[in-house]
Amino acid sequence: METQISGVAEQLTVFLAEYGLRLLGAVAILLAGKIVAGVLRKLVTRLLTRLKTDPAIVSFTGTLVYVLILIFTVVATLSNLGVEMTSFIALIGAAGLAVGFALQGTLSNFAAGVLILIFRPFRVNDWISAAGVLGRVAEIQIFETVLITGDNIRITVPNGKVYGDVIQNITTLGTRRCEVAVGISYSSSIKKAHEILTDLCRKDERVLEDPAPQVVVSGLGDSSVDFLVRPWVKSADFWPVKFDLTRKIKETFDEEGIEIPFPQRVVHMNPSAKNTDTGKA
Repeated sequence: METQISGVAEQLTVFLAEYGLRLLGAVAILLAGKIVAGVLRKLVTRLLTRLKTDPAIVSFTGTLVYVLILIFTVVATLSNLGVEMTSFIALIGAAGLAVGFALQGTLSNFAAGVLILIFRPFRVNDWISAAGVLGRVAEIQIFETVLITGDNIRITVPNGKVYGDVIQNITTLGTRRCEVAVGISYSSSIKKAHEILTDLCRKDERVLEDPAPQVVVSGLGDSSVDFLVRPWVKSADFWPVKFDLTRKIKETFDEEGIEIPFPQRVVHMNPSAKNTDTGKA
């Protein structure tokens, strides 16, 4: 019994002598790598922030630096434990291939996120319409873009859908053309209505002088003469101007006696027509 215990003690001593220091070194490398990764991520974030880099790129770069350093730390830790790196890399490659097939959508979102950051079709705080969603860009993350809608709903859209669809950037050009449609009755004066609509655009300080607002007769409907009012405004003033202009048009037309007609049809009855219905089934 004493011989067996002595043999086990010798084996344990040999194991600790051979692998103990390696194990302690591996733990030290792992902890040091994690600390260094965190510190470097903070340094990169602060540096890019001071350089006034786009917040999306700051977040993306900081996360990427952190992940790469952790990967390097894991490889160094395994190497210190005596793991054969050639076989390990081959195993990682095979596993990566299998994971790649399983996560095609995720990798597609990652690639789309990189392309968004490179080509910059939009920035944080821009208003965009993409993948059927209209909202303000709150975050551009590695795999998804976060939008806040006009009624304050947070929507997360995969980057693959954002970049793979038509992207409408409402903010980037700074100005938009507002459009208000209104009809007047055939008995009302087209000239007077045109003057009123033009004057309303001219009096609104939010309406830009260049390009000049358009007031045009767009069509002759069944019950009305149709006008289109098209003033140019700053993007931020689009909805306030549209709502205010619509209200002012109605109020001014009422004051000036310009009628906005209801849809109507005129039916003429022919009194000489005979009723051919005999009443028989």
